[in-house]
Amino acid sequence: MLRSITLGQYYQTQSPIHRLDPRCKLVATFCFIVSLFLIKGFAGFIVAAAFILLMIKLSIVPFKFIVRGMKVIVFLLLFAVTFNLFLTPGEPAISFWKLTITWEGIHMAAFLTIRLVLLIMGSSLMTLTTTPNNLTDGLEKLMKPLKVIRVPVHEVAMMMSIALRFIPILLEETDKIMKAQIARGADFESGNMIKRAKSLVPLLVPLFISAFRRANDLAMAMEARCYRGGDMRTKMKPLIYKKSDGLAYLCLLLYMVAAIWVGRFVLWT
Repeated sequence: MLRSITLGQYYQTQSPIHRLDPRCKLVATFCFIVSLFLIKGFAGFIVAAAFILLMIKLSIVPFKFIVRGMKVIVFLLLFAVTFNLFLTPGEPAISFWKLTITWEGIHMAAFLTIRLVLLIMGSSLMTLTTTPNNLTDGLEKLMKPLKVIRVPVHEVAMMMSIALRFIPILLEETDKIMKAQIARGADFESGNMIKRAKSLVPLLVPLFISAFRRANDLAMAMEARCYRGGDMRTKMKPLIYKKSDGLAYLCLLLYMVAAIWVGRFVLWT
């Protein structure tokens, strides 16, 4: 399960998506997520699915690598779908005992499932095709207008980038600690929910200690290199928009118009 989490990982290869400006990819991801919540019909989701599948194809990232990241949301998805099926009022579709599944509940559960799956795919594609350094620079550039209201833009972007970078590191550390505890006789699988929660204590304590140690090492390394954030910091590779980024923005605009129009006005819902 831990190895299924792809958020925060970078898949190194050469592709048109990898070469795009990180600002372009951040804006595209945000617009794609917004479009998923503006779509009101299944036809619009077909457009969104076709768009994200095309982007995955252009990125040369293996599709199974992106799908693998969906395993971590299975329980959340089942929980949300169950609540929508049984707690949404409307015309009964299936009734047994005191439980009733409505057509409206089925409709909402299907919409929720599609939205969540496409959202995870879009977010994973961005992190898989963007290095943490580029992600930091892109976030800082996009949030630059917030400096007017005294928001520490550079520090916020750096914290978000470090958090994403630490996800695969902590997952690897968790996997090592879990295997070591299992070798010593720990059992994380059997028992009820309370017993499983208690069995995680020997795992969480060394994990937190390791996380704080890594954070301290990172802080000392940044101080040793005289790291100073803020306006006076220069970039070795400044971000510059290219023609491919302009073409990507145009494709994004066409997708937004097509997805929202089809999702709202095509009668097949």
